[in-house]
Amino acid sequence: MYRFSGHETFPCRYAWLPKAVQTVSENPDILTPAKEDDAMVKLGVGKNMVRSIRFWAEAADIIANTKAGHALTDFGRDLLWEDKGLDPYLEDIQTLWLIHWKLATNQRALIFAWDYLLNQFHEPELYASSVVRVLSKAATRVSEKEISRGSLEQLYGVFLHSYVPTRGRKGEVKEDNLDCPLVELELLRHIGFTDSALNPGRLEPKYAFRREDKPEIGQALFAFCLEEFWKNRFGSKEQSIPFHSIVYGHGSPGQVFKIPEADVRTRLFAIEKQTDGFFNFEESAAIPRVVRHEEKKPPSLATIYEVAADA
Repeated sequence: MYRFSGHETFPCRYAWLPKAVQTVSENPDILTPAKEDDAMVKLGVGKNMVRSIRFWAEAADIIANTKAGHALTDFGRDLLWEDKGLDPYLEDIQTLWLIHWKLATNQRALIFAWDYLLNQFHEPELYASSVVRVLSKAATRVSEKEISRGSLEQLYGVFLHSYVPTRGRKGEVKEDNLDCPLVELELLRHIGFTDSALNPGRLEPKYAFRREDKPEIGQALFAFCLEEFWKNRFGSKEQSIPFHSIVYGHGSPGQVFKIPEADVRTRLFAIEKQTDGFFNFEESAAIPRVVRHEEKKPPSLATIYEVAADA
């Protein structure tokens, strides 16, 4: 089931995910709705921000709902838990790409705008009047409840400002937007203005995804996400999947990271060595495919940071 609200109009902030890990590890029910007043005191933020922290920590697969409230996921614990985490302060660009990946693929708390705009929206440009209209049509197909236009406008705004710095009238980046970690990915770029379909005579900004090679996404990170995509979409018993699915499939590394086909192909040529034979690319097959060898050791989260440390 998709999430259309809960963000309280706030994009995720740098400190929020580490704070969620620390707080939930100390008190599993602190981020539940019943304990919001306690969380306000503990975290030093308002009630809306408490709700937003809960929203983003769940969506990024850092915490998960339990009978006792919340628990750290394996991913959240391994990545962010105090000094033992692989990157507890979100200092590595690989971590930011991982959070982006989780927001687009975490089936337990999938945000509608992330799933739709990253996996199903194929227009070359994004601008509010067009995107909200498309989101509205798509929402009627997946939600039993009517989602208001205002809610979708807010959701698109949160998506946009998660990746694009907010600028003032003089072009300066607003200070409160500097704390949104995914802005560093530069996944969305402002490309100009277009006439507004809703307000004739006015211009609205338009954006485009950065669809180009991304060397900052390491091979180990790509392999880790390929394994997650494989299990989520095909199941671990599937021995091979076509190349086309890895580039263009719903929730695939190619789609979520906006990696061009040629870059995906280059990565797959190297994946057998990178994963010690867990994956291998068979380009010469009738349908180019990647084969998965269950008996080998799968890519792990730790491998991403081991490679970075050796670089």
